[in-house]
Amino acid sequence: MRVTCTVNGERQQADDVREGESLLYVLRERMGLPGSKNACEQGECGSCTVYLDGAPVCACLVAAGQAQGRDVVTVEGLTEGEDLDPVQEAFVEAGAVQCGFCTPGLVVATHDLLRRRRRPDDTEVREALAGNLCRCTGYEKILDAVRLAADRAADRVAG
Repeated sequence: MRVTCTVNGERQQADDVREGESLLYVLRERMGLPGSKNACEQGECGSCTVYLDGAPVCACLVAAGQAQGRDVVTVEGLTEGEDLDPVQEAFVEAGAVQCGFCTPGLVVATHDLLRRRRRPDDTEVREALAGNLCRCTGYEKILDAVRLAADRAADRVAG
């Protein structure tokens, strides 16, 4: 089957998509967008989180055909030209990136949280990121990155 959708603001098409093929596979292997990671293939780790019509989803659990005619934003789509999104910048600056495997999903989850809640407390942050597993950082640097991104977002609004 052919799947046509908007990915990161551009119309994309994938041909010969097998029934049941995941959106994650199509994004990575057919559309050349390797940012979302393939880790568990069961929706447990969050490494493949993308926006589907504005809602965060695990792309490994979404059949590619379900994206037909819809809007997908990957971690690559959060950038503006060559400029990283403030959440991406905060993750780099806070040292929240080690092996990088969980980072795309954590960035998308953080981006979504900060769209909904400008100044989340630590409990809200932990709840929002609960679906994302990291094996390297111990999470403290990730929490630092979320706090940094939230502070900067609040400063932009105030200033």
